Amino acid sequence: MTVLILQHQHADGPAWLATWLRARGVAFEVRNSEAGQAFPERIDGWQALAVLGGEMSANEERPSLRRAEDLIRQALARGVPTLGHCLGGQLMARALGARIVPSPAPEIGWQPLQVADDAEARTWFGDPVERVVFQWHYEAFELPPGARALAGSAACAHQAFTPGPPGSPHLALQFHVEVDEEKLLRWSHAEDPRHDAVRQQPTVQDGATMRRLMRRHLARQQGLADRLYTRWLSPVG
Repeated sequence: MTVLILQHQHADGPAWLATWLRARGVAFEVRNSEAGQAFPERIDGWQALAVLGGEMSANEERPSLRRAEDLIRQALARGVPTLGHCLGGQLMARALGARIVPSPAPEIGWQPLQVADDAEARTWFGDPVERVVFQWHYEAFELPPGARALAGSAACAHQAFTPGPPGSPHLALQFHVEVDEEKLLRWSHAEDPRHDAVRQQPTVQDGATMRRLMRRHLARQQGLADRLYTRWLSPVG
């Protein structure tokens, strides 16, 4: 089995996802469009697809974004397990006909997540308890037709969905379950005027707060990532 990972920017690599795959002996190939690596035209030859995040809007007219959406549609049509992180989740929604709109509030840093109280959500997330996950987004996806909502937050109603029938191995996330310590430290120290402009909002944390809360929440989020990634690859693992 080989997983295709679509990366949009140097700063937003697979991080914990790559660590998790290596630990389980799962082969993967990363295509980084910012590095000039073209995304393939066909999903042929890969047994699973993961799409990472990025600072750009999913609505921007970039060839790499439209190619990612086309690969997502191919993967979903063929039953190839598909997973989207943040921008990747938004591209999944767009590929299925949903809009990407400004988030009711930006979410940056460690934020609470409410898991839906239904059987499909439990399959992915476990018991419907509040979890804390790492967020960094200014836009959000609407639900595609026929998709099942799995989680939400007070600031952003749609945080996770799965398309297709119950048991589908496809998952779109609005949050960054793939961050590891290195990635979070790098992001939290980076200068970002857009972040500075919204820092006073209650759903936005500064870098020092992100790093302090990392000690409390990162290991638990990686436990959640283990559950989500295992469920995603279960049909081909």
